[in-house]
Amino acid sequence: MLICPACGEENPPKFRLCGYCGAALATAAPAPAPLPVREMRKTVTIVFSDLKDSTALGERIDTEALHEVKERYFGAMSAEIVRHGGKVEKYIGDAIMAVFGLPKAHEDDALRAVRAALGMHTALEALNEGLRQRYGVALANRTGINTGEVVANDDPTADQKLATGDAVNVAARLEQAAPVDQIYLGETTWRLVRDAVEVEAVEPLTLKGKTEKVAAYRLVSAAGLDGNLRRIDTPLAGRDDELAVLVQAWQEACAGRTVRLVTVVGDAGVGKSRLVHEAIGRTGDDTRVLRGRCLPYGDGITFWPLVEIVGASAGIDANDTPEEATARVLALTGDADVTARLASAIGLSAAAFPMHETYWAARRFLQGLAQQQPVVALIDDIHWAEPAFLELLEHLLDATTDSPILLLATARHELVEERPTWPDRASATRLLLKPLSDAAATQVVMHLLGSASLSPSLVARIVAAAEGNPLYVEQMLSMLIDSRVVQNVNEPMGLPGVVGMTDEYADVIVVPPTIRALLEARLDKLAREERATVEPAAVVGVTFPQQAVEALAPVLLRPTITNHLSTLRRKQFIDPASSNDPEGDFRFHHHLVRDTVYNGLLKRARATLHTEFVRWQDRVNAESERGLEFEEVLGYHLEQAHRYLSELGPLDEQGVAIGMDAAGRLSRAGVRAFARGDMHAAANLYRREPRLPRPRRRPRG
Repeated sequence: MLICPACGEENPPKFRLCGYCGAALATAAPAPAPLPVREMRKTVTIVFSDLKDSTALGERIDTEALHEVKERYFGAMSAEIVRHGGKVEKYIGDAIMAVFGLPKAHEDDALRAVRAALGMHTALEALNEGLRQRYGVALANRTGINTGEVVANDDPTADQKLATGDAVNVAARLEQAAPVDQIYLGETTWRLVRDAVEVEAVEPLTLKGKTEKVAAYRLVSAAGLDGNLRRIDTPLAGRDDELAVLVQAWQEACAGRTVRLVTVVGDAGVGKSRLVHEAIGRTGDDTRVLRGRCLPYGDGITFWPLVEIVGASAGIDANDTPEEATARVLALTGDADVTARLASAIGLSAAAFPMHETYWAARRFLQGLAQQQPVVALIDDIHWAEPAFLELLEHLLDATTDSPILLLATARHELVEERPTWPDRASATRLLLKPLSDAAATQVVMHLLGSASLSPSLVARIVAAAEGNPLYVEQMLSMLIDSRVVQNVNEPMGLPGVVGMTDEYADVIVVPPTIRALLEARLDKLAREERATVEPAAVVGVTFPQQAVEALAPVLLRPTITNHLSTLRRKQFIDPASSNDPEGDFRFHHHLVRDTVYNGLLKRARATLHTEFVRWQDRVNAESERGLEFEEVLGYHLEQAHRYLSELGPLDEQGVAIGMDAAGRLSRAGVRAFARGDMHAAANLYRREPRLPRPRRRPRG
């Protein structure tokens, strides 16, 4: 239907003049054609769970009863999987295969999978009580969980056809190796959840189809919310100015007996929690510190920070009944009306109250605590907060009086994307945390190593790779230790002795699984058009020109590349390559973002884009006569294309031609490097060139 701009009435699309007032109707522009569905490499966590000895049940109960038993079992198990954000991929006989990370990745998919497996175990215990009473039987299962790469398409509305591969096979083998009613974790899964679980290492397993033994861990319990806890026992580095802002806000709240809010905004891992921990330590022993956290998923998450704050303040125990917990809250507040509304908000009561009454009760609760001593309330991860909870924070700022309260909130940039003006109050401050300087990042490495020493070259490589993100520093160093590249590290990293390292560490600083999970979750929030824009950019490199992206992007997307690059800038995926020329080339916000985008591309797609980039650059160079300047770079791109095509199978004529072209360019670049005396570059180019097919030389004469 077409809407008349004059009178607002609807008209059929075939009309050109309004049938009501005669005004001309504006024809709607046709909707742009959708991008074709593409496949990509994604890291997922697989849960494989199988019933044990279910065949014997058929001899004990009727076939129809057995069918009912299994239906109830599969229903209970799948409910736990879905509740934690997973997807049942398929049923194989008596086995359930579930995947966490499709169609959209979450940074905590591995922990969700582990929690789902424990939930399945608990649900099975409850199910068995009913099965024993009705059918006289009980079921048992065993579970394997593994994290790794699969190939999936980028259409969240399509039915995923999960590719079989090593990640799936290992999950199945772990399940087969697990004892009855036990859960085995693969090593990557364990690395992603290690600080939120209790496990027991088992003897490395000999699994069918694997040439080497596979590390495995028996899951005992899972209690934490963070799979990888941040270090807070080392000195704070490079944040003196930001710390001063928080301390000043605290002093103003106390001096004026008023409420202040500071929202610390920054990338994941940039040090928000470490900064606020240091600031809280400066508030004095007479301060009451309250802590809550917003959760990304789950039941009753709207006021979850309030659940944690009230529960800790009132001394509520996990074993308390709702009545006992409510009595504890009443003893703290001394106000039945406040208690009733708090009990409703935190799930202790089924009574329902209007939202403004809940806000009133939360304010009265905090005011009561602040009359006794100054209060610091830390709310982590408000980028996950429900709108109602953000409104509660605004209500506290607007309505609280005569109460020294500092509200400290941490958030990622997603909060600002959705609420650009947050926090829109005179009594509120938004503090943006930028990456650390190289000097401060080096201090972080030294603090983590304690009294140990480390090669300056390796420290420099870690600092350069982390680009100012202390979490990346921490995770890279941890990965190097776990992989024994850095050996015998002393306290506080956890291994006795003196630091040493293996000789081959030049190429081992890659994206740790913890960081990759964070970045893949961010990337999966992009629109398909934005993802299709950033992928060719990742092939070009950390720094890239807009013209190259326009040349490599899908044809349907090219007219709108400028808009998508602007959106990617706003979402902090890319930045101008130079502050002096904001309209020039771009660079990725962090090279690990580029690496994660690049690694998500199929190898055949990478090869195609590398080759297309060289052809585009050749055309540009032909116009400027600057081909020799770029020959080494373009040889590298063709080398990568040839390598990926070789890994996918025997090369066809086109693949051989790409390799010959790469060999020629690298060889010529090596000759020029040798001629100018750059022996290191020449040696590197000569070492690489023989791996590729040599171009045929024309016979003399």
